[in-house]
Amino acid sequence: MDRGNCRLNGSGGESQAGESQGSERSPYGVITLEDLESFSEDQLSDSGNGSLEEGEIMEDEDQDRLLHYWQGVGRGHRVEVPRDMAEPIQQITTNNNGAHPRETVPYTFISCKEKCGVVLYEKRQYEKAHWACITVKEDTYEQSICYGFMRIMRYICQQNSLGRYLGMTIPIVTVVHTDEMHATLSRTVTIAYYLPANHQAQPPQPYDTDIVIEQWPATILYTRSFTGATNEATIISEINIMTEVLDSPGICLNDSFIVAGYTNPAAANRQNEIWFFERP
Repeated sequence: MDRGNCRLNGSGGESQAGESQGSERSPYGVITLEDLESFSEDQLSDSGNGSLEEGEIMEDEDQDRLLHYWQGVGRGHRVEVPRDMAEPIQQITTNNNGAHPRETVPYTFISCKEKCGVVLYEKRQYEKAHWACITVKEDTYEQSICYGFMRIMRYICQQNSLGRYLGMTIPIVTVVHTDEMHATLSRTVTIAYYLPANHQAQPPQPYDTDIVIEQWPATILYTRSFTGATNEATIISEINIMTEVLDSPGICLNDSFIVAGYTNPAAANRQNEIWFFERP
């Protein structure tokens, strides 16, 4: 990755890309696009019943309830969720309940290493593609992820040149950077969102001037799956485990990695991956 941006070749600076946490609440307070999946459709009001005025009132109540939930999570981790997040939060929640199936970032499987029937890691080819990225540095690593992610949410949910919801893709990725000993993570993060296939040729432009649309180059990645929370401690642990299981760790970059999250952070067995960049 070039210094200061978030391209998938991973060389250089201390940008990172978005994702968050696990168990019942995000241990970071990093509020992601998926945090409200635990809300069932019964918890979302059906504005199609009753008068238009009643529907509008119910919609406002839904937005308030969802916003207050996010604000409650954020307060416990020194993260402020502003009022203008109410509409993006509701859009993400409603669309994640089936209106817009999630699109997976495409790749080509190359090979894998197994031991006793367990896959230790996979080698994959990711083709060049457009991603929306924002680099943020707050007082803590967790705050950086949260504040950057909320800005990406606004872009996905209408603050773009098309003026409409773009669709959700998985995984949401966080490019992380460590010190030489893999003991600490940089607070600077780059939140990265893969543009859906129908927007790859002509990516909608963000209103937020800090969000950059980049074409990441084709890249070979070594990936290892893991379950549970994705906090600073688990990320460092997974980086060190992956270093140990690689046949030739020297073929990969030593200070830039990706954390990829696939499932609801509230899920007990959340599905994640750690990605290592093959050296160019």
